[in-house]
Order: sequence, then structure tokens, then C-alpha cells
Amino acid sequence: MKDERELALAPPGGPGQVTGDRNLPLLSHTVGALLDEAARLYPDNLALVVRHQNLRWTYRELQQRSDELANALLAEGLIPGDRVGIWAPNCAEWVLLQFATAKAGLILVNINPSYRSSELHPALNKVGCAALVMAQGFRSSDYVAAITGLAPELADCPAGKLVAERLPSLRLVVTLGEGRISGCKPFAELAGSGQTMPAVAVNASDPVNIQFTSGTTGRPKGATLSHSNIVNNGYFVGRRIGLGATDRVCIPVPLYHCFGMVMGNLACVAHGAAMVLPAEAFDPEATLSAVEEEGCTALYGVPTMFIAMLDCETFDRFDLTSLRTGIMAGSPCPQPVMERVIARMHMNSITIAYGMTETSPVSFQSDPGDPLERRVGTVGRIQPHLEARLVDAAGRTVAANAVGELCTRGYSVMLGYWDDPERTAEAIDAEGWMHTGDLGVIDTQGYCTIVGRIKDMIIRGGENIYPREIEEFLLHHPAIADVQIFGIPDERLGELVCAWIVKRPDHSLDELEVQDFCRANIAHFKIPRHVLFVESFPTTVSGKPQKFVMREKMIHILAPGA
Repeated sequence: MKDERELALAPPGGPGQVTGDRNLPLLSHTVGALLDEAARLYPDNLALVVRHQNLRWTYRELQQRSDELANALLAEGLIPGDRVGIWAPNCAEWVLLQFATAKAGLILVNINPSYRSSELHPALNKVGCAALVMAQGFRSSDYVAAITGLAPELADCPAGKLVAERLPSLRLVVTLGEGRISGCKPFAELAGSGQTMPAVAVNASDPVNIQFTSGTTGRPKGATLSHSNIVNNGYFVGRRIGLGATDRVCIPVPLYHCFGMVMGNLACVAHGAAMVLPAEAFDPEATLSAVEEEGCTALYGVPTMFIAMLDCETFDRFDLTSLRTGIMAGSPCPQPVMERVIARMHMNSITIAYGMTETSPVSFQSDPGDPLERRVGTVGRIQPHLEARLVDAAGRTVAANAVGELCTRGYSVMLGYWDDPERTAEAIDAEGWMHTGDLGVIDTQGYCTIVGRIKDMIIRGGENIYPREIEEFLLHHPAIADVQIFGIPDERLGELVCAWIVKRPDHSLDELEVQDFCRANIAHFKIPRHVLFVESFPTTVSGKPQKFVMREKMIHILAPGA
């Protein structure tokens, strides 16, 4: 793996810079207008299938329901520019809210369904959510207990009139599912209110979506995306895999990620294809069943998901011959996995995509016609209307085939981090280049290969994990004096989270206790898989911990026969 020190050694100048095709015009649609156009062109086409809710809507129905929900949100007193959080697994309501908020000029805030209350609290306050639409729970998480714990005032307030000390911006809480929760409005009542409000003027340059990322400080950052950002990215991603009005796209990836809501939902709507949600969260058998029974022509997933489907005990029972294409993204794809996907899942035109939330997300994508080695060894070529370059430590463009930090510029770059101009300026330079923190190589044909990361981000099964966030949390444990979090390679998940811990004197602690402490407070994918207790950390002369040394030692310790 390369590190920052190698950037300075990369030769300056040369063609380590690429520009995407500009022959096709950018779309000027808002998210709402994109749905309206699909409903005009394909009113009776199937738009959305949600198998676990036994629901099937045409584009005309999806448009009508989105319009009704947009009116209902405005009737509740929300005003254009207000932030509306969605805290739920994949469901029809998630899709409706995506389009309804856009039509009402509201900003949808994606909240990870795995969040616990300690993560929900700063997220809601960071962007000042005025409303929260939430499931009542998901897996082991009790959402109702979490929100009532943060806002006990719900017990005594009318729905939509919340005044909470710890959540000062939040006024309206809407719950999905059956039953009524004190102080909350059921989604069914909201969606069925039937009120009509004056039309809202929405521009393509307006913010429409906020997605959380974390930095080295562990504080959440709200990547703010415009209509133009995500509409165009969805359009071009879908175009690259040849989506059309007869396609059905199986979307088992989470909607709270750009993978689901942009590459999935918006790519489908931009091309009149059907969105197929097989389950509320990834389930290999449910996904395979959806592909067969719905005749899906495209399938999305991170490599871990494809491995789980291929290794599913019932795999051979399913007829997957309807599949043609799809997207694998989120982490590097091993060539044997890609070969199995093509051979056994009939996905001859599957592509690889690369990007980040801050770039809406895709900046590079392979082509269905690319040779297998290009679709596995690289992340493809630059998307239309985007530029990318690799720079050395001094900010100079490096030569072709030299390592540099990947920077992206163009329509897809976010508006900025919500209410955080300082960190926005750190990420986007004065010339508009988004600095990804990833190390890459661009060859003479424009194909990009990601070789490492400057930042310490861990990618586990497609989930982006930021070590500092976990470190800061673990430092609250009374027995932990210091901690370093890093990732080590894993064949199935891409990377595993590891912790090196220095205990406080006269305190006892073991690996299981550390994991149990995490389990009740942070999302499951952030919990360290391996914990090593040490007296001290390897450091530089200046005292900076050397995570690459820890990583190498941990790999050796865990190696078979070590």
C-alpha cells in the first residue's frame, strides 16, 4: 500500500489528468422534475416494486403519491430549505420521501439505519433537522426508545409541536408502521392528508440531500448535494450500463447510501426503468428470488453481497438468466469473484464504479465492453462532464502511471459540508478540485487504478468507517488510556476493523468486553473484530502513531501458523 511519502517522489507533469466526454448535455432537471418526466413518458411502466411490502407502483402512481406527500409535508408547517431526516431501512416510504422532499424544496437527510442514539443525536443537531421520518425499529435497534430517550418531551406534546431541549430544531416526528407513538404522527396519516399547497419554486442548483461522513476528528460532516449533482450522476451511471424503459434493477444496497438512492433510484427514474427492492436489508436468498421472479435485468451490490449470493446454499435453485448488467462498487473486487458473477449470474455487462459521497458519488466507471482485466484491475474511466487528476504532495499533476492523490472536479462535486466552511475548504481547493484522499494511478488510456488511501478510512463490506470516530468513542471507557483503530485486509469484507489498546493502570479489560461496550452504542460494522492490548504504540520521531506498522504487525499476528 502506498502512503503520503511516495507522493513527493511521483514525477511532475504529464498526462496524469483526464477529462470526460462533453458531447452529451448535462440535465437541468430537479429530482422532482426527473420523476415528472418519467411519469409523462412512461406513465404505465412499472416504477417501484417493494417485495417485502407486497407493493407495485407505476410511474403515474409514484408521481401522484410523491405529490401528495410533498403537499402534506408543507401542510405540516415545513418550509423550503428545512431538513427532513429519514431513519429507516429500505422501504417504499423511503423512496416516496426522496421525491416528495425534493418536490417541496426540502432537504432530505440520510441517517444510517444502524445508528444508535449516541450517533443519531449529533447527526440531527449538526444539520438542524426540523422533521424526522423513522421506522419504529430495525434489527436490534429500538428507534422509538432512542428518540424518546433523546426527546422525552414527546410524551406530552401534540404531534408536530415538539419542543425538545436536546434536539432544539426538531418539531415533527413521523413514524412508519402500525400503531401510534406519543407525540408522533403516523406516516399513513401524513401521506393521506389530501391537502394541496401552493407550488414551490425549486432550482437544480438548490441543495436536496445531506449524507453524513466523518473525518479524522470523528465529528460528523454533512456532505450537501444539489439536484444537479445527483440527477446527472444517476443519469450518466445508468447510461453507462445501458439502462432503458424495459429494464428492472434489483437494488439490495441501502438507500441511505448514494449507491442506493442515486445509482439505484435516480438512475432508474432517469431512464424509465423499474426499481426493485428485494428486502428491507440485504438478504442473499431474497435478492436471488427477486431477480428470478421479477425478471431483473440488472443487479447492484458490493463484492461482499455478490460473494454471499454465490455462496448461498439455494443459489442453484434460482433462474438468473434475465440478468444482463449491473454495478459492483464500494470496495475492490477480486478477479475470481468477478469471473464467478459473469459465469454463474449471467452478468456479462457488469461494471465497476468508483467515487465518494462528496462526488455524488461516481466519478470513474468501467464500460460493459471493457476486457475483464480492466473491469477488475481498474475502476474504469472518467464519467462525462468530469475531470480527474493525480497530484503529488506539492499539488503538481503527476505523469501517467505515477502515483498521486486523486482529485475530481465538475458538476458532481458537492456544494460543501453543511455549516462547515473550514472543512469544506480543506476538501475542495480554490480551483474546485475535490481532494479524495485516495491514491491512484491513471494509465495512458485513461483507466484509473486505486492503490491505497492517504486517509485512514476503512471500507468494510462497502461501509465507510472512520477510525477517529471509533477511537474517540472508546476513550470514554474507564479502562482505556489510549487506542488506535485501523483496518487489515479481509477476503470477504474487504477490510476488518482492528483496535490496539493501551489499558489504564490497575484496570482489567478483554476483547469481548471491548466489543460489548461498542455493541450497545455504535453501529455493528464499526465494532473492532480484533483487539490487541499493548504497552505503547509504534510512533514517528515526533510521536505520531504509525498505523501502517500496526497494520503489518497485526497481519503477521493473525496469519495462519504465526
